[in-house]
Amino acid sequence: MSTMTTRAYAADTRSGQALLSVRDLSVVFQRHGEQPFAAVDGVSFEVRPGQTVGLVGESGSGKSVTSLAIMGLLPARGNRVTGVADFDGTDLLKLSSGDMRDRRGKDLGMIFQDPLSSLNPVVPIGVQVTEVLERHKGMSRKAAMPKAREMLDKVGIPDPDRRLKDYPHQLSGGMRQRALIAMALACEPRVLIADEPTTALDVTIQAQILQLLGDLVRDSGTALIMITHDLGVVAGLCDEVNVMYGGRIVERGLRHDLFAAPRHPYTHGLLGSIPRLDGQRGEPLIPIPGSVADNLPWDHACAFAPRCFQPIDVCRSQTPGFVEDGASALRCHNPVGSPHGHTAQPDHAEVNDQ
Repeated sequence: MSTMTTRAYAADTRSGQALLSVRDLSVVFQRHGEQPFAAVDGVSFEVRPGQTVGLVGESGSGKSVTSLAIMGLLPARGNRVTGVADFDGTDLLKLSSGDMRDRRGKDLGMIFQDPLSSLNPVVPIGVQVTEVLERHKGMSRKAAMPKAREMLDKVGIPDPDRRLKDYPHQLSGGMRQRALIAMALACEPRVLIADEPTTALDVTIQAQILQLLGDLVRDSGTALIMITHDLGVVAGLCDEVNVMYGGRIVERGLRHDLFAAPRHPYTHGLLGSIPRLDGQRGEPLIPIPGSVADNLPWDHACAFAPRCFQPIDVCRSQTPGFVEDGASALRCHNPVGSPHGHTAQPDHAEVNDQ
């Protein structure tokens, strides 16, 4: 990244201006003969240059659909997307498909969770990286190849000259994921969305990928949205955490605050179900009962009430509002630590930076 661009990012970071502001985003899936299904329901969050914001929740909570809607990657047929995704003064949701193609890869990058299905199996890695540069930078393939080599080297792929000629099946899982990151970073996007980028990798490679993403945010000022179900990833990387359930954000907070004192019973349950190295031997995990269901009753109740360990009558009869208080926000009638609620255990308080 050029010195001028880096300085511009630094200035944006100091000013505290949101680079991407998502407001009241909703995605409704409508299939012929079926009831409409709200996969995302009124989601709002912001991300600033040099900041990492996490979207956390179980499968089916709406995390990935949120990212696909922002990137304009949902099929138009059968889907209804509403709300605002303000990127530097432009509402991405109002752009034509052609204008969004111009934005993707250039201003907005995305890393998908399955590199083997995201990469073209019959095209060499070098060509796939140069295609991004040809499309958005107007470079010829010959001129773009040295930049592609530089990107493979930057993301830690050994022997990049050889790997430029390799096909995806010739790379390990970790190297394929790094190649995807190289493609996403080739045009120096201002916002990067990482959708479960370490799910299929072993723990050593996971740590390396997370270190790479952390260095990227620190060195270039890129705004990173990390989508994950892994709270360990959140603990080591994210500045702010948004916990999603049933298509809505149920709790938001700064990383250390959220881990030290989770207020929503769902957040508390997620933390309580993680194995801990400092726990007593044989101590059982405390899983959250049940699973996320379709068409949750947000319109007249708390959707988490059937799985909650401390519901009260109002949870089953009224929709909880989203109450914001500075950097934190909560959607709950009976928070953990309230007079009627459970008191959070102190064992959630330790958050170790990776």
